[in-house]
Amino acid sequence: MNKFLKATVLSLAAAAMVLPTFGTAQAGDDHDDAWAAGAVGLVTGTLIGTAIGSQPRYYSEPTYIDPEPEYYEPRPVYQPRPVYRARPAYRQVVVDSYDLEPWTPAWYRYCSQRYRSFDPDSGTFVGYDGRSHFCTAG
Repeated sequence: MNKFLKATVLSLAAAAMVLPTFGTAQAGDDHDDAWAAGAVGLVTGTLIGTAIGSQPRYYSEPTYIDPEPEYYEPRPVYQPRPVYRARPAYRQVVVDSYDLEPWTPAWYRYCSQRYRSFDPDSGTFVGYDGRSHFCTAG
């Protein structure tokens, strides 16, 4: 459409330049001037149309342009700060295990504190080997 518009504008401009040069027709003329004006317009239009049509057409292969990667700044990583707490002070009960006779209150206290699996009815505890052992304090 753009080329057609250019050709039309140039043809009209050429016609506007040529037409005023012809005088008005007089009565009794044999219309030779009209034929001459038509021939001049035809030649002018042909020249202009040829000039517009003969312009080189540039065509290039489409090339792929890799777009730049979008960069997103990474989100900050929040890590919890370590919280230091003082260890609770456990009250250690020191039981002297020497010279404790079985079935005394000190012996019960010692065996129940020393062995989690202590059975006060039988006086035994379950060892790592899975067997029952009698609690000896000393």
